[in-house]
Amino acid sequence: MEIERKFLPKELPFHLEDHPHIQMEQGYLCTAPVVRVRREGGQYVLTYKSSGMMAREEYNLPLTRQAYEHLAEKIDGCLIKKTRYRIPLDNGLTAELDVFLPPHAPLKLLEVEFPNKESALSFEPPSWFGDDVTFDPRYHNSNMIHITKWQAQLSSPSSHS
Repeated sequence: MEIERKFLPKELPFHLEDHPHIQMEQGYLCTAPVVRVRREGGQYVLTYKSSGMMAREEYNLPLTRQAYEHLAEKIDGCLIKKTRYRIPLDNGLTAELDVFLPPHAPLKLLEVEFPNKESALSFEPPSWFGDDVTFDPRYHNSNMIHITKWQAQLSSPSSHS
């Protein structure tokens, strides 16, 4: 089970290079349900995610580089490229800050994973976390793969409740 909240940071109170980071790319073979392939450094993974916003089932299976490259040729939309920074928080939590490369730049998106729904709902984010977009589907990576459609959605008011 993946339980996470997402935020749009406005300003960062630190230098990014002070935190561990890794280059990532990911593409989506299907978005309902979500079936994703990802390269994270030298690791390759196939991921299945059920529907949901804050909490959903998630299964990861390792891939070889060759299998990843084969599947990446079959993705819908664009390949998402980003640098992920891991920033320690209180209570043993970690903020994962994704800094997106074009065509999604200058987007920055923070995610924090939680052990259960109660801790996710009671989490008090630091002020630099910015707006909570957990329930805004525009910020699910699987909705960002069709760049023209995604950019149009960003310019319209949020549809989350």
